[in-house]
Amino acid sequence: MKIAVVQASTQISKNEMLFEYTKKYAKNSEVTNYGCFADDKENYSYLEIALFIGMLIDSRKADFVVTGCSSGQGMMLACNSMPGVLCGYTPTPKDAYLFARINNGNAVSLPLGEEYTYSGKENLEETLKALFSEPFGGGYPKSEAKRKITDSEKLKHIRRESQIDFREFLNMLDEGMVTKVRRLFERRVKLCSK
Repeated sequence: MKIAVVQASTQISKNEMLFEYTKKYAKNSEVTNYGCFADDKENYSYLEIALFIGMLIDSRKADFVVTGCSSGQGMMLACNSMPGVLCGYTPTPKDAYLFARINNGNAVSLPLGEEYTYSGKENLEETLKALFSEPFGGGYPKSEAKRKITDSEKLKHIRRESQIDFREFLNMLDEGMVTKVRRLFERRVKLCSK
């Protein structure tokens, strides 16, 4: 699996920690850090990063994205507004574990601005550990796995049928925002391909 790590500019200080924990627990995956970084010349809102995430998923540069913003809620909502992105809000290890097993989406949003004392870092690490602890989409609990897998596939079908093509979607958005995010996408993909 190709996993991207990217978060809003408001949480640049959490980027390296997010990347390191994702690499640590997504052992059999290719993990790429797309930022945002302290030396970026521009800041990117959670809306712009959600659009970037949509581009990563649509272009197949990433199969799964680990992201977040201050509360995690805004990023989750913005990601779920992107065609082709199914993002869960995972503030705890239990939420992450259940999202990966039951919902089997392609992105998670973490609350990166909350409770970052020692226990905040520990919770983030344990959340990512739980997320990647077993293969995605296996259903949970095991006694209900078949039904849960079927429901997850139905949800994905409903989302595909109710959304427009990503390129068509881009043509409907503010041209300035799309141009800014396309530049980011092109720079980061080029940088991460080296």
